[in-house]
Amino acid sequence: MHTYRLGKPGEGITAHEAERPVPKATEILVRVHAVSLNRRDLLILHQRYPLPSTPGVIPVSDGAGEVVAVGDQVTRFAVGDRVVGGYWPRWHDGRLRPELVDQLGCTLDGMLTEYAVLDQQWAVGVPDHLTFAEAATLPCAALTAWNSLVGGEPLLPGQTVLTLGTGGVALFALQFAKAMGCRVVSTTSSPAKAARLRDLGADHVIDYTATPSWWQEVRSLTGGLGADIVVETNGPATIEQSVRAAAFYGQIVLLWGTGDPAGTPGSTISIPGAAFRSSLVTLRRLYVGHRADHEAMNQAVTANRLRPVIDRTFALADAREAYAYYAEENPFGKVIIDVAGD
Repeated sequence: MHTYRLGKPGEGITAHEAERPVPKATEILVRVHAVSLNRRDLLILHQRYPLPSTPGVIPVSDGAGEVVAVGDQVTRFAVGDRVVGGYWPRWHDGRLRPELVDQLGCTLDGMLTEYAVLDQQWAVGVPDHLTFAEAATLPCAALTAWNSLVGGEPLLPGQTVLTLGTGGVALFALQFAKAMGCRVVSTTSSPAKAARLRDLGADHVIDYTATPSWWQEVRSLTGGLGADIVVETNGPATIEQSVRAAAFYGQIVLLWGTGDPAGTPGSTISIPGAAFRSSLVTLRRLYVGHRADHEAMNQAVTANRLRPVIDRTFALADAREAYAYYAEENPFGKVIIDVAGD
């Protein structure tokens, strides 16, 4: 089978041939159809990820496929089921603990391979209406966006969500927030992307280049109240404006801090005293979510017939080009590698 592995520093990902694996008693063998790239995949590639990777690991956490064989003790899945691997495969519920800190594509072999072996407890089913490519976008970006909205104080219909930019998490947060009956304010510097944000349901789009103090526009659009949730994906440079844009008891979900994947680490988070004293905002950190979160999100995806946004698809043989495109082209939506040639 064709597979990729993380090469030595400076090599990037390297193509390999391997024997098709055989699942053990509690394992499932998945024929991978599609994988989706995330920023963490670039961080791992450039050795800037907080969790050290296993040398020679098969990269990429997010992949979807079909179960083609099962071990003799498997009860959760059957041949023919469509599944994705869990972002934190050992974290099934409750709080993240040190003994659960493993990730596909980092410490454990991931999904950039024609066949992947997963323990049955590491996998999650796929909503029926999604293609494999669409399903492959869910484990990281979608689940992060989902928990940004539902993981803190309850988000109520009619409240305002602020999303920054057009990355995968921001787009999913926009889609989920609209499904929850919320108003969404989004930011971008591209007129073309602004139009696409409105097509996805954004109620207001602010050009942050034309409006450098965009927090003032957020407050104006909300009658002075501010955003109830800010999905902060662009910091540290934007943190002061996010605080000023948030409602008095608003929430800011912090999803960044590692800097340029190929460059210097992120700078220190700095909030001027005047901005910090202006509200009772809550700063909340999260790291994607567990299996039960993913299953709850799948129900929302199914109920609302939500379809992820895909920017471009590459063939398996062009995986290195897919990485480069994702890193350099600022895509609108997810970058997919079509592993099975669908």
